[in-house]
Amino acid sequence: MKKAAILAFSALVFCSSHSFARDSIRAYSISSIMSSEVAKSKLGTDVSFYFGDQSYGKALKDFGGFKTNKKTNAFAKSDEDACNWVFLSAMISLKERAIKEGGNAVVDIKSNYKNNLTSSSETFQCGAGAVMAGVALTGKVVTLE
Repeated sequence: MKKAAILAFSALVFCSSHSFARDSIRAYSISSIMSSEVAKSKLGTDVSFYFGDQSYGKALKDFGGFKTNKKTNAFAKSDEDACNWVFLSAMISLKERAIKEGGNAVVDIKSNYKNNLTSSSETFQCGAGAVMAGVALTGKVVTLE
């Protein structure tokens, strides 16, 4: 009986979730998800989005910078599918913030995964593990002409 308890305890230690921990941080295409029908229907046209150093018109009003940090269940999904899903969730959050503040655009959108600010007009950063995937974004809400 004592041996069985020791074996069971050893199995738990060696097979703990920490043993399987993974946090693969990769860059994924902004344009591929933003051009999808799902993104178009969820984000609509009321708010415009500008990533990295993309140029935009004159800002009439600046409401300040805002952050979003979203996670999703990645179990039984590819990293890319999970990351695209959670990116869209983060974008919806930025859209809702822009509407709440009275803005019509979010500019200077950057990835901020694990507080590592990355600016790109082509890709976003996503961390994916065995069970969860996450995307963190920052952006400035403005009213454009």
